[in-house]
Amino acid sequence: MVTQSWLYDAILYIYALSLLFYFKDFVGPNRSAKRMGTGLLSFVWVLQTAYLIYSLLGGSGIKVFSKLETLFILSWLLVTVSLVINRFFRIELFVFLVNVFGFAMLALHVFSNPRVAPSLSQWNINDELLFIHVSLATASYAAFVVAAVFSGMYLFLHRKLKEKQWSQQMLRLPSLEKTDRYAFVSVVIGLPLLVLALSLGLVWIALEGNLQLFFDPKVLNSWFVLLAYIFYLFQRLVMKTSGYKLAWWNFAAFLIMVLNFVLANYYSTFHQWS
Repeated sequence: MVTQSWLYDAILYIYALSLLFYFKDFVGPNRSAKRMGTGLLSFVWVLQTAYLIYSLLGGSGIKVFSKLETLFILSWLLVTVSLVINRFFRIELFVFLVNVFGFAMLALHVFSNPRVAPSLSQWNINDELLFIHVSLATASYAAFVVAAVFSGMYLFLHRKLKEKQWSQQMLRLPSLEKTDRYAFVSVVIGLPLLVLALSLGLVWIALEGNLQLFFDPKVLNSWFVLLAYIFYLFQRLVMKTSGYKLAWWNFAAFLIMVLNFVLANYYSTFHQWS
């Protein structure tokens, strides 16, 4: 039986990366992104299949009624179904959502498995789960900061153009169209990262066995952050809202995120950072 956590970590990171490409293709049809997402997800399926075959033929065998193995098989089946659906139908959102669930099931299998040893000897397996969770959350925050900066540039340039106040600073800024596009791309990157970070956070809470943590202020506020950015995409993709209003909403979503991050230090029972 393979016990080194680095292999599982690699599968999880490749899985997460494939979902980023699928989400990019969903919000704006992109054949290159879809090919990358499909290729990475296929690689995840190959690794999972190899694990199953090794367990059946070369290892101790899969215990049919084992909860841990059932979670792994469930994740493998979801990957298989999503690849089949992706091959014959264009339902990118279905593929993304199904695999977010599959990603969570795989993470739950990995980090609740006593046979999996952490990559670093001084860690326990929950430390590794938290490391991946924090890494994904931090990456999403970075993307949202970039989106907020571009939205700020958009609002600055919009005001200057409306008031016909020309300056050297304006010449050094991208056009309104480009700043709006860059902010949008940043949100497209940050949102799935936040979804994956939240899914791992829920896995960690499930492993801790303390259901009250589901109602922790930081956890609840994180859902508001997620909904704020989902509504930003809804306005852009469905409502076709103007760039000016989108920039202000992007700023509002960013402020919700900052408020969530700061207040967690005072009200959260397990997200305190000082």
